[in-house]
This record gives sequence, C-alpha cells and structure tokens, in this order.
Amino acid sequence: MHMLYDSETFVVVHMQPDAGPNGAPKGWPTPPQLSRHGFEIVDKRSGKEVYLDGSWAEMFQQQILAWQRDTPTQEEVEDTLDGYVGLAQNPVVVH
Repeated sequence: MHMLYDSETFVVVHMQPDAGPNGAPKGWPTPPQLSRHGFEIVDKRSGKEVYLDGSWAEMFQQQILAWQRDTPTQEEVEDTLDGYVGLAQNPVVVH
C-alpha cells in the first residue's frame, strides 16, 4: 500500500499485489492476497470511497503518469479526482 495523494478533500492510495511469503507465524491463517493492483480514492467530504481495479486502474495509472510528466496544479488534480466521486458508493469504515 502506497499513499499517492492526501489533501483536505481526497486521499488516493495505490494497492499493490502482495509478493513473496507473508511471514505469518506457523499455524496462523494466510491473509488474503491481492491478485492485481488497484487504487482507492477516498472523498473526505462525503465519507465515501471507490476502489479502481482492472481497466479502471490501468486508466487511472495512465493519468498518474501524465501528472508526473506535466506537474498539474492541485486544482487540476482535485478536478480529476472529483470526476470519480460519482463512482464512490462505499462508506469509509476504517481509515
């Protein structure tokens, strides 16, 4: 898990697949493993989050790469993230 963005309005976290042994003590259950990466976007205003994986995650990854090349303003980043708010259906329970 890697936090990419944190502002007064949004948090964006990159969830990456687990690699290698989990290191859990013998006899403990194996925790679930992520099979592919994804992004969690939390809208702090509404208290809801959306998890992007699959093709949504790939499209968002392209957006991040564009941001790295072009260095957008905070307003431009927030406007883009605001476009994902309509997808946010899950209330944030623990963060």
